[in-house]
Amino acid sequence: MRRVLILGGTAEARALAAELAGGGTYVVSSLAGRVTNPRLPVGEVREGGFGGPDGLADWLAAERIDAVVDATHPFAARMSASAAEATVRAGVPLLVLRRRGWREGPGDAWQRVPSLEEAAARLADMPGERVFLTTGRRSLPVFTGLSGVWLLARSVDPPDAPVPANVHVLLDRGPYTVEGERSLIREHRLDVLVTKDSGGEMTVAKLAAARELGLPVIMVDRPSPPPGVRVVDAVAVAAAWAQG
Repeated sequence: MRRVLILGGTAEARALAAELAGGGTYVVSSLAGRVTNPRLPVGEVREGGFGGPDGLADWLAAERIDAVVDATHPFAARMSASAAEATVRAGVPLLVLRRRGWREGPGDAWQRVPSLEEAAARLADMPGERVFLTTGRRSLPVFTGLSGVWLLARSVDPPDAPVPANVHVLLDRGPYTVEGERSLIREHRLDVLVTKDSGGEMTVAKLAAARELGLPVIMVDRPSPPPGVRVVDAVAVAAAWAQG
């Protein structure tokens, strides 16, 4: 039986695990363990790290893994780099499965920036604004040093304490609707949306609501995948590759 490791707890990772397991492939899904009560995929699940590239390479050899699919979040750059290094050492083929990024359309007012730090710098030039921040709880320290802005920070799990007085944390998990996002923006009188180019359908509604209400969007570009690794954006393509 072919043995495949899937890295990540994304919707694409879960769909891939279901398709492979349904076809008779032995699947292990590795989750980082950073989200409380994650949606679990079909098949065996492993939570926690491997101990860096060396640890992952050793694990791949010990478990006789035939192929690895990196289906982590598009911003999990460290894990992707570790997977690329480990698979080379272990001599195991690697494929990256990434959902397509979002694209600006008519009526959108986006400012693309290369990093969270640059997004925070843009906000520093916008005193008095009320900001809808959807970049994840781990990014909050980048923005909490800002003065003169108010932040509505939405995340699945609570951020680490202490949370500054100018930050209101909203705990919620997608998928979201355009109607719900529109109501949220109006309720909190938000002026600007800051988000990462995660792509996908689960959280795209905020962009449609921002477009309808005329909110500018500061969009953080996703990091590039590891060089030399094939990247696909379709679960079916990844499944066919993983099955050999």
